[in-house]
Amino acid sequence: MNLDGFLRHIEACRTAALPGRRRAVRFRGAEVGFIAPETLAALGLPDADLDVPDQAAFDRYARVLCTGGVHRFRDEAFDVRDHDGRVAATLDRGALPLFGIQAFGVHVNGLVEGSGGWSLWIGTRNPNKLLDPGKLDHLVAGGVPAGMSYDDTVIKEAAEEAGVPAWLAAQARRVGEIRYDMERPEGLRRDVLICYDLIVPPDFAPHPHDDEVVKFELWPLAQVVEAVRDTDQFKFNVNLVLIDLFLRLGALDSDELRNALTG
Repeated sequence: MNLDGFLRHIEACRTAALPGRRRAVRFRGAEVGFIAPETLAALGLPDADLDVPDQAAFDRYARVLCTGGVHRFRDEAFDVRDHDGRVAATLDRGALPLFGIQAFGVHVNGLVEGSGGWSLWIGTRNPNKLLDPGKLDHLVAGGVPAGMSYDDTVIKEAAEEAGVPAWLAAQARRVGEIRYDMERPEGLRRDVLICYDLIVPPDFAPHPHDDEVVKFELWPLAQVVEAVRDTDQFKFNVNLVLIDLFLRLGALDSDELRNALTG
């Protein structure tokens, strides 16, 4: 099988060279991110490394950028971690890419096992979404809010997005993580995707429960493989989680793809 259709999705998420033209962002001496010269200019700061002395300063910077129209305030705090993974501060979710802060999100493959093999629940994102409107998505996916564990985020997002009861969402099995550094219109995405598999009963059907997703459809695994290989229908980072799934289920067998995902 020609792998180019899969490899292009991985390459598209690995477009940032760090630090590149960006300056380091430090919180109380610990490096936590990278900031572009134009963002420093929007803050009225010189083109130099940014040392953030305390939480109040981080909050102030986020408000300035929101007021100036540089980012959309999300009113949702995310953890800011140092190189050792320790939480150093929090920052509004909308400002994370502007400071090159690593963000964590959960992605849940909703699997159904049948006599013909595996099928996968596929969501369609709301066309009014700011990020990747109308694209295809997982059964459940969402950012990890400040102070919340990955597993608890899965249970919360599953209920909010797809009406999945907590007892079922709690059966999701963590299967790995995928990291990338990517240039996006909103800034530098330094994402860590925490991947889960959730096998759901054949008689269970998710339903949109908020404005994130407008519908869910159950696709045979082969149809999902073809869509990832041949189209850009899926949200940009969902493709990576699905390629990992294809490899684990044996729908693809390629060391080149495995190495590309972990590279």
